[in-house]
Amino acid sequence: MCRKASLILLAFAVFFTALSPLLRWYAFPRLAKIPAGQYQDMVLEAKDATLLDYDTMKARRVPKVTIVQTLRGNVEASEKIERTAGRDVVVWDSLSYVQGPDGNMVSKLPERYIFDAHSQEPVHATGESVDGDPVTRQGIEFKWPFQTEKRDYEYFDAQTRTSAPIHYQGTRTFRGVKVYYFEQTIPWTKVKFPKIMPVEGITPESVAKTGTTRWYTTVRKFWVEPVTGAPVYAEEIHKEELRGGTLLGDRDKVTAFAGHVKMREDYIEYTVDLVESNRTLVLLMTSYLPWGFLALGAGLLSLSLCLEARSRRPGDPEPAGVTEPEPVGA
Repeated sequence: MCRKASLILLAFAVFFTALSPLLRWYAFPRLAKIPAGQYQDMVLEAKDATLLDYDTMKARRVPKVTIVQTLRGNVEASEKIERTAGRDVVVWDSLSYVQGPDGNMVSKLPERYIFDAHSQEPVHATGESVDGDPVTRQGIEFKWPFQTEKRDYEYFDAQTRTSAPIHYQGTRTFRGVKVYYFEQTIPWTKVKFPKIMPVEGITPESVAKTGTTRWYTTVRKFWVEPVTGAPVYAEEIHKEELRGGTLLGDRDKVTAFAGHVKMREDYIEYTVDLVESNRTLVLLMTSYLPWGFLALGAGLLSLSLCLEARSRRPGDPEPAGVTEPEPVGA
């Protein structure tokens, strides 16, 4: 019986030991993915900001500018692209909506971002766009890959429609969560006017006829939880200017928007809680279960060897048999 039990334990030991690396290096990359129908929103604020008054075409200080960002997973579009791409695809329809202290729209920038559900690498397909203009993204946007590394990444900037390195600047702690800090600087660059302008009757085409151009620079900062690749906090030092042309009269340039944009406190708390719960799920597959199965396999192997040794131990000596008396000869 000991030998039979030993063989059964040995089989389970081999099974769990083999399952450990398979779960981490084979199953996890295939099972961990962004849900196609995910929806999330975020509110950011720039307090004591500078904003252009389009009635007077003069910059003025305002108490607050609010930016509402939404990401909505388009399941129908992702399924359509998956049929030709041959892999799991996520389509995010995003909108960055900026409003002034009076609640009126300052600008809005819609995007369609198409990417691999597992790696977050961009997938180039019909519909990939910024403000209705087709684009071909390089690098990431909005989210880092699972198991984020301590290195620079290419990050897509929607205003310039180009990608540039976002630099790893070190490991920090944010609200009790270990994070990687990344920073990207976009130098002053001439960018397009949004297709929907804040003043009725003014279009990008009509502004272009005046010779006035729009310029933009930003310093983008992210605090990223490395296990999930999700930012738990973000800031942006954002500046926009209008330059030249008859629209500005005798001025060379005027500030259209300038502010230090930060996540609103209630969204920080919500995001940290959400990322921590998702982190536990990812760690279950990358750390807890693989190491647990490995330890279980080692324990079962030890028990199997112990039982095998017991089965081979010599038993008690058998009692001596009773000898029959020899017959007495005649």
